[in-house]
Amino acid sequence: MKLLRVGQPGRETPALLDSQGRLRDLSRQVPDITGATLQPETLDRLRRIDPETLPEIPGNPRIGACVGAVGKMVCVGLNYSDHAAESGMAVPTEPVLFLKPSSSICGPFDDVEIPRGAEKTDWEVELGVVIGKTAKYVPEESALEHVAGYCIVNDVSERAYQLERGGTWDKGKGHDTFAPTGPWLVTADEIEDPQDLAMWLEVDGKRFQDGSTRTMIFGVAHLVSYISRFMSLQPGDIISTGTPPGVGLGQKPPLYLRAGQTMRLGIQGLGEQRQRTVEI
Repeated sequence: MKLLRVGQPGRETPALLDSQGRLRDLSRQVPDITGATLQPETLDRLRRIDPETLPEIPGNPRIGACVGAVGKMVCVGLNYSDHAAESGMAVPTEPVLFLKPSSSICGPFDDVEIPRGAEKTDWEVELGVVIGKTAKYVPEESALEHVAGYCIVNDVSERAYQLERGGTWDKGKGHDTFAPTGPWLVTADEIEDPQDLAMWLEVDGKRFQDGSTRTMIFGVAHLVSYISRFMSLQPGDIISTGTPPGVGLGQKPPLYLRAGQTMRLGIQGLGEQRQRTVEI
């Protein structure tokens, strides 16, 4: 299934994308696409519904983040060795973790704000892993049983705030609109292997990132298990699993976003995003 949320910010309603690419209204089946909806028993119930029996949503509504009421977004840094190299950092021996606030999450086609005083705003296409069942001290061999599905995340970053302002990375990762998420959540049963998905990102039509989840240092199952040792993962939480090489920081010379540009990005089987950068 492809689950999504449509409508104006704060007033999104749940929807399903059918096999013909039409939006179907799920609001009579579930109140929203949140942690409660993403638990296995609810997803099983939704799978049994014939999409043709659901009302079609007319027009071209705004698409919001594919998960609402996200408790936390746990991000993994330097999870591709080539990206670590282009960032001038050592390949980690354990996953590097940081958090994005839920206030940074926005729709996949919403504008991305360039923060006031920003100097080095950057892009990062990432595989998002959406939790569907509470994970706490889970073994790696059963970790994927806790995954409801997958989506695209653009881990937008302000590198000067992240790396040059002291403290943790969170300063450069948490601005409003710095986590476009979606367009839809693809349930785990439709993704044969999360470690074999092509991914890419373009800025103004020029491709900068062109990679694959095959080259992750720490795979999805390992990450779910590892993170669950340090914090419980709750239904509706999202893990953003790191980015392949090709970010602005790694260009020679470095190249960063400015207002008026367009990012376009996608992951095999998970759709595409598109954002315009704006000043605030």
